[in-house]
Amino acid sequence: MNRKPLALALMFALAGAAALTAGETSIYTFTMDDIDGKPVALETFKGKVLLVVNTASKCGLTPQYEGLQALYEKYRDQGLVILGFPANNFRGQEPGSNEDIKEFCSKKYGVEFPMFSKISVLGEDRHPLYGYLTAGAGNADLAGDITWNFEKFLFDRNGRVAARFSPRTKPDSEEIVKALEGLLENR
Repeated sequence: MNRKPLALALMFALAGAAALTAGETSIYTFTMDDIDGKPVALETFKGKVLLVVNTASKCGLTPQYEGLQALYEKYRDQGLVILGFPANNFRGQEPGSNEDIKEFCSKKYGVEFPMFSKISVLGEDRHPLYGYLTAGAGNADLAGDITWNFEKFLFDRNGRVAARFSPRTKPDSEEIVKALEGLLENR
């Protein structure tokens, strides 16, 4: 196994390097339509800790919206932003329109964190953002297809992926909270 790319990534992380070389892809190179169809450049979130989650409204894991909102409320003033990306890739568990999804999230779970337009996170029509994420987002150890709704990617304030969590890992789990708090402390 070639550890050189991992060693280089660690070196840059420790050095606090925020800049990428020209043309290199990062979370900040993407512009996504929000749930209302308005373009949002993800570079808007530079300097924030990001938790990127693919979501669905009719899944056994849908109650994680409540945990995600609670996490957002607790840590947003410290720099956390949760980005929700509805996707209908798993057993048709996100069949609604963007308007339906927005209403559901707002009324049922009081979601205030940014939600985006429905995209595909798997297969031939996978959105380029999720192509980037499933390629490891610059960390080959975190590469792999999305396995289900509510898979989570945690990014540090410099836009580097720090961790990936399985769909079954709840937002308030010790694993996520510990990783998140560590990143929030590093300014």
